[in-house]
Amino acid sequence: MKKSALITGGSRGIGQAVATALSEIGYHIIIADIQPNADETIRQCKKNGVDTLFVQTDVSKREDRDNLMKQIRDEFQSLDLLVNNAGVSVEERKDILLTEESSYDRVMNINLKGPFFLTQAVARWMIELTDEEPDRFPVIVNIASLTSYASATSMAEYCLSKTGVSMMTKLYADRLSAHGIHVYEIRPGIVKTDMTTVVRDKYDKFIEEGGLPIKRWAYPEDIARAITGLAQGFLSYSTGEVLNVDGGFHLRRL
Repeated sequence: MKKSALITGGSRGIGQAVATALSEIGYHIIIADIQPNADETIRQCKKNGVDTLFVQTDVSKREDRDNLMKQIRDEFQSLDLLVNNAGVSVEERKDILLTEESSYDRVMNINLKGPFFLTQAVARWMIELTDEEPDRFPVIVNIASLTSYASATSMAEYCLSKTGVSMMTKLYADRLSAHGIHVYEIRPGIVKTDMTTVVRDKYDKFIEEGGLPIKRWAYPEDIARAITGLAQGFLSYSTGEVLNVDGGFHLRRL
């Protein structure tokens, strides 16, 4: 059976690594990204012999989500895996007492509202597909963050958005379990991507001083490997599970 995966924010960073890794195990790839192209990701996926579709998408906009779903239906007729990876950090780190509504709205719309309603649309379709073929193994993976539980008062709106993603995982895992749809959450730690360039020195020092049990940055490929395992059913008797891919940060050691 031809399997396909939708990765939001797939043009670079974690999303690019996830798309490439899934293409290596035979998934046909749909990349949704606000960027105007995903040429490098497409090149890497096609090299692995799979069909690849790019749809420029702002996940926070309903019309973009509707267009994305239509194109996937037209091109692939089914969907087996959704990876909610698209997200933004704050444009400027500010004390929580100075957080502005415009920044709050931007982060929450992209990081939480968009994934919530995209998942809703995908889940409805996955239910149709599993009703027709009960042996399918549909999977939804949400990319949250260690800030789902760790306070960072200079980026409050980001923390709130990722905490919301964590609850979203539980809600959809609960609702969709009866249909054989598995929902998981990945909580990356300190990942070396474009998003963390501005805090590179800070986290280099944090890691060097023993802030992480595994004394290195995470790389996008670390997250990608976890998702390929979920896609292949390595946790087939679990749903709502949280995988901390964070170098052990969640241990909260003394």
